[in-house]
Amino acid sequence: MKQQNHLIDLNDYSAETWGKIVSLAQLIMKTPHVYKGACTGKIMATLFYEPSTRTQMSFQSAMLRLGGGIIGFDNPETSSISKGENLMDTTKTISGYSDVIVMRHYLEGAAKAAALTADCPIINAGDGGHLHPTQTLTDLLTLTEEKGQLSNLNIGICGDLKNGRTVHSLVRALSSYSNNKFTFISTPELSMPDYIKKELDYQEKSSLEEALPELDVLYMTRIQRERFANASEYEQQKKVFELDMAKLKSAKPDMIIMHPLPRVDEIAGEVDSDPRAKYFKQANYGMYVRMALILTVLNHDIDMKPLLFGNVSLQKCENLKCITNYEESLPNRFVKSDGAGMCEYCERVQR
Repeated sequence: MKQQNHLIDLNDYSAETWGKIVSLAQLIMKTPHVYKGACTGKIMATLFYEPSTRTQMSFQSAMLRLGGGIIGFDNPETSSISKGENLMDTTKTISGYSDVIVMRHYLEGAAKAAALTADCPIINAGDGGHLHPTQTLTDLLTLTEEKGQLSNLNIGICGDLKNGRTVHSLVRALSSYSNNKFTFISTPELSMPDYIKKELDYQEKSSLEEALPELDVLYMTRIQRERFANASEYEQQKKVFELDMAKLKSAKPDMIIMHPLPRVDEIAGEVDSDPRAKYFKQANYGMYVRMALILTVLNHDIDMKPLLFGNVSLQKCENLKCITNYEESLPNRFVKSDGAGMCEYCERVQR
């Protein structure tokens, strides 16, 4: 089978590759007419097993602006999945109809599993609480445009850091640039996972007010109701952190506020008119960076690394949200991490 140019995890590629995609997005923003027919005759399939507004529509808008066509679903209950078809059969079949597949799934490691048998590139549009690489490309473009740099920043990340796939991907990417520092602002129950924090320059705070004066960037996230096991756990965590104008008085005048959206109640509406609020511009940047990404994978401008290289094992992943616990045909694979085995799909270190 021909090797495809998948984008599963942004950290599979060099910062130089990310920079090329961001630079292409900037070029498209300046000269959109040049790229109007760049994907004429190409078809993109969007397979969204989870609800989405910005990611799905920005990908669809990106392909349409490039002159291509779109197929897919945003409700698996209207597809053969409702009849019991497994993930790999679905993506294998649809990859025969399309030139690129964009997939969002509620299980961690699902995009990597789909890429094992797909006959076209797979772009990970979010796999459970694991990763969200195209949001990270959006964030890199936003920082480049609004701060003019990707290094020497103090980045505060606030909210649900345990389940926030957007911030997991972002932290891993920004740690590749020099002299970046991180301030993680959350409750103990929603703190950043250890596998993300490893080898970072970071501090942890429980107060937004305490962290704000030091920050160059504040990245707010919502408390994700859909990641909680029950409603009572969610109710205990929501509204713990809320950004309003009173708190912003202590922030730097050139700090920028980002948010992957949707927001619930973590940013007051009054903040929208503050010039530091960049989250709606950030959403718009997402369309341009996804145009650049589609062109990059279709033009084979990514040097793909092997999808899996760990050892096959009879052991099952302990993460109950891992795709391997739902797709029986998937080979369980683990790599060594700090003397233990780490699942190659969801990156959960086994006890």
